[in-house]
Amino acid sequence: MSKGLAGIMKQAQMMQQKMARLQEEAAKQTAEATAGGGAVTAVVSGKNQLLSLSIKPEAVDPNDVEMLQDLIVAAVNEALKKVQAQFSEEMGKITGGLNIPGLF
Repeated sequence: MSKGLAGIMKQAQMMQQKMARLQEEAAKQTAEATAGGGAVTAVVSGKNQLLSLSIKPEAVDPNDVEMLQDLIVAAVNEALKKVQAQFSEEMGKITGGLNIPGLF
C-alpha cells in the first residue's frame, strides 16, 4: 500500500470516529419550536423523537380541533427541522462540506 493510500485510509478512519461521536452527541441534543404564537410548543431529540408537547389552554377550541392539529404538526415539524439542521451543520464541519451519500 502506498503512503498516499495509507494516509487516505487513516483520514477516513478518523472521520468515521468523529462521525460516530457526533451521532452519539446528536442523540443527546434537543430542539424546540412553537406554533400559533407559542400556543403549542414541541421539543424533539436528536433521535427524532418527540420528548414533550405543551399546549396552552387557550389553544384548545372544541369547535376547531383541526386548527389545534395543524399547530401541533407545525410545531413538531419545525422542531425536527431544527434538530436535523444542527446535525447537518456539525456533520458538515467533519466532512468539510462533502455531501457523502447515506450519511444524512
